[in-house]
Amino acid sequence: MAYVITDACVSCGTCEGECPVGAISAGDGKYDIDATACVECGTCAGACPTGAIEQQ
Repeated sequence: MAYVITDACVSCGTCEGECPVGAISAGDGKYDIDATACVECGTCAGACPTGAIEQQ
């Protein structure tokens, strides 16, 4: 299952730089993960300082 970014996102951008496949981009008020591009590595979740990224 792909990862998702919850409303706890503070739009710091840390996850975007950590994603090895470029599946994360700035969205409306928070970052978004493209589920079709996500390889489910979990790197973004480990890098998120607010714990806003969860496996769906």
